[in-house]
Amino acid sequence: MTADVPLDPRLTPARGGLADIRLRGIVQAETFVEGVPCRVSAPSAPLYRTPSPDSGIDTEAVRGDAATLYAESGGFALVQLLHDGYVGYLPAGSLGEVGPEPTHRVGAIRSFLYPAPDMKRPPTGHLSLGAAVAVLGTDGDFLKLGEGEYVFGPHCRPLSAVEPDWAATAARLVGIPYLWGGRTTLGLDCSGLVQMSVELAGLACPRDTDQQERSLGEALPLDLDLLRRGDLVFWRGHVGMMLDARTLIHANGHHMSVAVEPLAEAAARILAKSYGPVTSLRRITSSLTPSAGA
Repeated sequence: MTADVPLDPRLTPARGGLADIRLRGIVQAETFVEGVPCRVSAPSAPLYRTPSPDSGIDTEAVRGDAATLYAESGGFALVQLLHDGYVGYLPAGSLGEVGPEPTHRVGAIRSFLYPAPDMKRPPTGHLSLGAAVAVLGTDGDFLKLGEGEYVFGPHCRPLSAVEPDWAATAARLVGIPYLWGGRTTLGLDCSGLVQMSVELAGLACPRDTDQQERSLGEALPLDLDLLRRGDLVFWRGHVGMMLDARTLIHANGHHMSVAVEPLAEAAARILAKSYGPVTSLRRITSSLTPSAGA
C-alpha cells in the first residue's frame, strides 16, 4: 500500500484524527493507536458511519463477530470488523472481551437465548442465522454458552459445518424485510443477502455491492443466457442471485423484502426506474478464500 493508492474509507481504520498504527506514513492523523481485539457480544449491533445514531447504518455486526477496537467515547466504539474489514462505530455496550473462541454457529433462521435450559423461561434475546457462539457444555437439548446463556442445541451447528449451496441459503430467507445496511434475519439489504449466503458456505465475501461486483468470484460475459444457479447479477448499486437460469432472488426496495421473481421482470422494472441496465455478471466458485471462522 502506497500513499498514491486511494484508500477505501470503509476499510481504512482512520477516523476523526485517529488511525491504526499500521497506517503511520500512509494517512495523516493526530494519533496512531494499536487496536485491541474484542468480540461482539450483543445479538446484533448497527455499525454507524459516525458516532451518532443519526448518521445511518452502513452494516451490522452480529454475535461472535471478531473486531479490533481503536477508541471508545460517548457510548460509541470505533472498530474494524475482521470478517470483512468494515470500519465504523458500534454502540460500546455491544462489545465484550475476546473470551472463548466460537465453536458453533446458529443454523436456524433465528433462535432464542434463555437464562436457563428451559423453553418456558422468558428469553433474554435472540440470535440470527450465522451468529457464532462459544459452547461450554450441554444440558439436555440446550447448549450452554460462554456468556452464561442457553440456546436450543438443534438450532446450532459446528463452525466446520457449512451450507455449500448458497442459493439454497438465500431461498430460506424469502420474506425477510428489506433493511438498508441489514445483515441479520430481522432485515437484509441486497448485498447483505449475498454476503450471508456466501459466508455460510464457508467462503469470504465483501460487504457492499461495488466490492462484490469488483472481486467476488469470476466475471462472466454480459450474456444473460449464460446464467445458472448461484450466479450474481449486478446493477448500479444493486445485486441479486440466480436460483436457476431465469429466476432471481434479491432483497430489494420495491418489495421491501427478500423476493423471488423472473430476472426479465426485475431487469425491466429496474431499467424503467432509471437505475440502469445490468452492469455485470459473476460466478462464485468453491475455490474462493475460506471465510474468517470457517
